[in-house]
Amino acid sequence: MQFRQLLTLAAKDWRLFWSDRRAAALCFITPIFLASIFGIIFDRQGHGAEEVRLPMLVVANADDPFLRQLVSDFESSPRMAAQFVSRETAMKRLADRQPGIAVILPDTWDETHFPRVEILHHPLCSREAQWAEGIITELIMKRWTTEKLGPIFRSRLIERPFQCERVAVAGDSGRFNSYSHSFNGMTLQYLLFWGMESGLLLLRERQRGVWLRLRISPVPFRIVLFARALATAAIAALQLLATFAFGYFVFGVTIGGSLIGFLLLAMALCGFTASVGLLVAAVGGNESRGRNVSILAILCLSMVGGLWLPSFLLPAWLRELSLALPTTWAMQGLDAATWQGRDLCAVLPSIGVIALFAAACLCVAWWRFARLDRPATTT
Repeated sequence: MQFRQLLTLAAKDWRLFWSDRRAAALCFITPIFLASIFGIIFDRQGHGAEEVRLPMLVVANADDPFLRQLVSDFESSPRMAAQFVSRETAMKRLADRQPGIAVILPDTWDETHFPRVEILHHPLCSREAQWAEGIITELIMKRWTTEKLGPIFRSRLIERPFQCERVAVAGDSGRFNSYSHSFNGMTLQYLLFWGMESGLLLLRERQRGVWLRLRISPVPFRIVLFARALATAAIAALQLLATFAFGYFVFGVTIGGSLIGFLLLAMALCGFTASVGLLVAAVGGNESRGRNVSILAILCLSMVGGLWLPSFLLPAWLRELSLALPTTWAMQGLDAATWQGRDLCAVLPSIGVIALFAAACLCVAWWRFARLDRPATTT
């Protein structure tokens, strides 16, 4: 009897979701669209690393013999796209980040006093400045050793005495597919948004008296909550299926690791989505306040959890803090099951953490709903 009530209430929420066809379609189209855009922007497949050239402005005095040769090395370098300008022009363009790096060479190369090379950069281009420092150091040292040791070794240009090969290791699944990261991240983010929308719908029902009519009916309290959670989880599973199916057929996003691990993690994520929806409805207060707070929380969880960009771009203290967030563990689990090609044991920690977060959110929501309904049930 209670199982039939559970299915009836869940089917009611399912039909309510599909009643607005355009809103339901956007629930699936939006994460697919954003994941595709992120993947296109950061896709580097088919492009060699030597084709990526760092744009920078260079201010140099061509009268000095050593600097003249160095300018020639800058022009022929496959790692930098140098534009030679005056210092005034460099400062103006640097302020507009066009580009964000400017290298100021000394007027003369006097080796008796350590020559001073300035690397000016826009405040948002500190990592590009580190990249520029490495390129310039290599070019200057190569030219300096050629000047000093070239006559001894009878070489026009002294190269480094070893070969260096860069290889991207993507686990057992083969080469890295940048679309995998974007589809993982955008799917997670919009599962959270769907959980929020489910919770806001429940808040709306509370304000309109639908929840009160359900509570005074003979349906037990736990059945009402589990029915809502079941409908939310079912739609979340459909969203997961649609997003990854599109990624597979269009961009080649595959599950290179444990299929069982991926399915278990997907189930945990659907349960977490449902518990987030109940939590939003339980502590949101009203629809407007719940929406504003939820959007802020979801955006923070997405940014810190590495859903938008890889977490190594974050400060070290923030990376450590992110380990306390469910999105970080969910992203690690999805990456392990897709492009990293890891086995079930590698995905199990993420499954466990997500399940614990889901249980915690469900417990808080249950306790909060019980307190909110206590006055109504005692009168």
